[in-house]
Amino acid sequence: MKHCNRRSGRYTSAGLVAACLLALPLACVTRGTHEAVVTSLEAENRSLEQRVSDLERSNRALDDERARLVDEMEDMRQTRDALSRDVAKLERSKSLLTEHLRKREAEVQELSRLQSTYAGLVADLESEVAAGQIEIEQLREGLRLNLSQDILFPSGSVQLNEGGAAVLRKVAVQLRKTEHRVEVQGHTDDVPLSHTLAGRWGSNWELAAARAAQVVRLFEAENIDPQRLSAVSFGSHAPVESNDTPEGRARNRRIEIRLMPVREAEVPVASTSAEAREATPDTP
Repeated sequence: MKHCNRRSGRYTSAGLVAACLLALPLACVTRGTHEAVVTSLEAENRSLEQRVSDLERSNRALDDERARLVDEMEDMRQTRDALSRDVAKLERSKSLLTEHLRKREAEVQELSRLQSTYAGLVADLESEVAAGQIEIEQLREGLRLNLSQDILFPSGSVQLNEGGAAVLRKVAVQLRKTEHRVEVQGHTDDVPLSHTLAGRWGSNWELAAARAAQVVRLFEAENIDPQRLSAVSFGSHAPVESNDTPEGRARNRRIEIRLMPVREAEVPVASTSAEAREATPDTP
């Protein structure tokens, strides 16, 4: 038993030695592998850090590029807005120019018609114009006929005489050829009415209005649209000459016929003013 125990103890010591010898190369391999793994991991970590750094640089570059693109887009938006405003201005300018051109063409046509009317009146009233009884003037917008009341009305009367009515019918022939408004203005001198006339008409206002109304009524009878007609009294307050001389007073006693264009938004005028409508012609 003791012998056996000694062998057993010897063998045990030998086994321990053998185990240690076998463990030595195994420990060396594990440490080398560990160092290789560590080295590999460190290299991989450095690679990852480099990739992260590269990605950060790339990200910053992308941020810079995005900021640049945002600025460019803002510049393009402002440019687009400016162009839109310019286009709107050009459209307004085009519209205004088109409207201006349309008006100018209408004015040219109107002037052409007025020129024709003017020539017709001058031809029809040649003798009266030559005698100085009628003045015909082409204005910037329309025509003006200045007729002495002495060839239209007897003194102190509002009843047209035959010669005056004949002259006005010649005028009506030309007025029918136009579409202009026809304003008949009554004018007097500044001499107060006589007691008899003042008792009937009151003042030069009413006398001038009644005479203008008589001219309007003749035009209406000559088939001129009454919506084109109006009668206005200026009394003695729009003289063309001084009232200090007989000649000046004679020129101030007049009927003026104005041809005026009809405006697009204009409401048709009444056939005569209320004051002129109320005036009643005297009987012969």
